[in-house]
Amino acid sequence: MTPALRYILFCAALVVVSCREEKRFDLPRSLTLEEVNAYFPWSEPLVISPYEAAMQEQGLLDLQALDEEIRVELKYSSADNFLGEDLYGTLELAYLQPEPARALTHANRLLRKDNPSLRLLVYDAARPLSVQHLMWNRLDSLSEKERKKYVADPEEASIHNYGCAVDLTILDLETGRPLDMGTPFDYFGELAYPRLERRMLNEGRLGLRQLNNRILLRTIMHDAGFTPITTEWWHFNFCSRKTAELKYRIIE
Repeated sequence: MTPALRYILFCAALVVVSCREEKRFDLPRSLTLEEVNAYFPWSEPLVISPYEAAMQEQGLLDLQALDEEIRVELKYSSADNFLGEDLYGTLELAYLQPEPARALTHANRLLRKDNPSLRLLVYDAARPLSVQHLMWNRLDSLSEKERKKYVADPEEASIHNYGCAVDLTILDLETGRPLDMGTPFDYFGELAYPRLERRMLNEGRLGLRQLNNRILLRTIMHDAGFTPITTEWWHFNFCSRKTAELKYRIIE
């Protein structure tokens, strides 16, 4: 059976079963470029994203190649982000430097061990500096001080630009939805600040279940070697900017 026929039969099976049961399916991992070209040999071959090529050239690792149980939904590969536009183009896979990439697979194993129906869902990982410039420039209506609360100054670079930071949440496979963290990803406001969670809880703006979901994410990531920041519940660094500068090159 050819790869193309296997893929068609797989899709047909999903349609048949979904007609019988009103249930969300947890789709398989993103296909690699080579797999897509193999499944559709009659179509024009896909070309690797220049961002992905740069990451591979610098030795970064595809997270789902290390662990297929990690889910990836790059928000900057769609318009579902604070800018409302696609910044990554054809980049669909999440990359990190080898050490943080392996640490993230460890975090996902820790999560699954006590919570079999939960998986890490990655929203952003390694980010090219050129995209960092775009983000910074799109917020030109804010003062430099305000901008730095939400986007790192590209002149200083983000830890994302070295492939050592990740934005993520937790996906519930039973519902097919992320756990409720109190705000969406990329929410600009105090409700997303971990350092203000006690106040938000006392004011009734953050629920106890939402807080517990954030604590679960932070605990898992901390145990795997990552560090949270004070203004975004979804962002975690594997090392400091100084360490990243010493060990790695910026992804242009």
